[in-house]
Amino acid sequence: MSEQLKVLRQRRALSLSELAQLSNVGRVTINRIENGKQKPMPRTIRRLAQALQVSVEELTSDQGRLIQ
Repeated sequence: MSEQLKVLRQRRALSLSELAQLSNVGRVTINRIENGKQKPMPRTIRRLAQALQVSVEELTSDQGRLIQ
């Protein structure tokens, strides 16, 4: 999920702070998830997906259009 999160955030031209504000998830937490240092809780995944306007499946998929 870490790569997908970073790609989606960058595609929307959002900084870590902006995504944190939109999702109500801490900036440090998002950074740790993007760097593979922390596994997100289900609630965090839902908040991030909603803020990025994608499905949970798209955010958590290891395959698909984000990785291609």
